[in-house]
Amino acid sequence: MKKFSKLLTQSVVSCVGFMLVASSQAQLLNHKDITASIAMTMAQTAIATCKSNGYGISVSVVGRSGEIIVQVRGDDTGMHTVENSFRKAYTARTFRVPSGEIVTRLKNDPSFALIHLSNIIANQGGLPIKFGDETIGGIGISGAPGGDKDEACAKAALDKVADQLK
Repeated sequence: MKKFSKLLTQSVVSCVGFMLVASSQAQLLNHKDITASIAMTMAQTAIATCKSNGYGISVSVVGRSGEIIVQVRGDDTGMHTVENSFRKAYTARTFRVPSGEIVTRLKNDPSFALIHLSNIIANQGGLPIKFGDETIGGIGISGAPGGDKDEACAKAALDKVADQLK
């Protein structure tokens, strides 16, 4: 009887331990993140694309929490382009839409309060980076003569890594 009681106790403890481990694992989040390699490819592609069109730009790629993964100040670009590229990338990540859409929101609602949050900017040139329907980052470009040209270089960068974001 003593052996049976000991075996039963060990079994119960093992089962409870297994259930605790299983339930703690069930609470973990599983998500995709942008690798440094993908971010660097995006930055290089954006710089090369804009350079081929005669534009010097700066580029920022941010991750899911808005943290900088890669940031490059292009040759012969203004010092403000680094900050602007980051803010465009951050805005695109935060709102999960192109940063140019914030311009429209602000025009439609001049009291759009979220424009006053840190690092948010209403300028075209930032695009969200998506894995399926999930926004996992943002890319921002600054320095081309117009936000539409900045955005075109960001789009070229996204197209370059599209197969890796599926």
